[in-house]
Amino acid sequence: MPCSSQTKYATLNILLAFIGLLMVSNACKTSAPVPAGLQLFEPGRQAKNIILLIGDGMGLTQISAALYSNNNQLAMLEMPVVGFHKSHSADNLITDSAAGATAFACGVKTYNGAIGLNADTVACYSILAEAKSKGMATGLIATSTIIHATPAAFYAHQDSRIAYEDIASDLVAADVDLFIGGGSQYFIHRVSDKRDLYEELRLKGYYVSDHSAEDVLRAPFNPQRGFAFLTAESQPGAFTQGRTYLPLSTRYALQYLARRNSKGFFIMIEGSQIDWKCHQNDAREAIREILDFDAAVREALEFAKGRDDTLVIVTADHETGGMAIQPGSRFGRLKIAFTTNSHTAALVPVLAYGPSAELFSGIYENTGIHTRMRQALGFQALSSAKER
Repeated sequence: MPCSSQTKYATLNILLAFIGLLMVSNACKTSAPVPAGLQLFEPGRQAKNIILLIGDGMGLTQISAALYSNNNQLAMLEMPVVGFHKSHSADNLITDSAAGATAFACGVKTYNGAIGLNADTVACYSILAEAKSKGMATGLIATSTIIHATPAAFYAHQDSRIAYEDIASDLVAADVDLFIGGGSQYFIHRVSDKRDLYEELRLKGYYVSDHSAEDVLRAPFNPQRGFAFLTAESQPGAFTQGRTYLPLSTRYALQYLARRNSKGFFIMIEGSQIDWKCHQNDAREAIREILDFDAAVREALEFAKGRDDTLVIVTADHETGGMAIQPGSRFGRLKIAFTTNSHTAALVPVLAYGPSAELFSGIYENTGIHTRMRQALGFQALSSAKER
């Protein structure tokens, strides 16, 4: 069946971007220079801290579009190691965010819609839970609700990603040191029961606040207490609607976690709404969301550059929209088309900087993100009791 010209151009765009990033990755493995302050570390060096940044729905073309719309500059493209992961789930070539994030969190392929379960619906052991068990501090930030699929996969165990109140209960039980995201209604205006999860968190020693009381950036800084902040009743607004908390919340969280204890930390930070704008085929809004996410990446890199113990990883759970930069585009004035309003099965880029960053080069399954993070932290092989 003959391909349309739009499909041919989309395929050419993806192939050129793929070849370009592989050339960058290979250059960084030799003597080619990389940006000042982002040099490669000696191979095999372990990390004390991991900052995992997930741009939901952000594929190669989304990154390219943001780059060419931003004076040819992105913080994430200063990172010296480049790889790609295969995003398919256990039951579908095209993953959803729940299965994709569960692969990152637990190292297992599962069915679309599953949160923190393997394909046989058995609860899996997440890297966040493992870090917690080793005395490390943990954190989650999202521009969606904090009980949405991507953050939920790191602490919850539910057979459906829309079991929001059950997922909120799982979050309270998980004892995550810091979390920032929307969804206050699932904590204090619950339908399934009369529980007040704010009060339950306070009884555990957390500082708890939300959008109705103060701005997150005006909340007190006290690493001696857990920190829970709900940024919206349901989903936070878009960046262009005034939602700007992601980069400065990232800075706040990294300072907080670094002082929380001396054993290191793990944090997942999600730019959730890149995906939503690509579902809407809204290129302009998607680029705004990517640039907001990239500002959070910049905060992570600035934190890591001042130390020698922090691994920063940037990736996505999947690509959304089949975005293509069309002929006739110019820097700052792009012509963008989409091939779908759903997810695609395209390979997803992985960018890394810091100790053990070299582990993330090459092409591997999305479960390899989990394997490589554990290796970077020096975690031993899991016992069969924990592979559940």
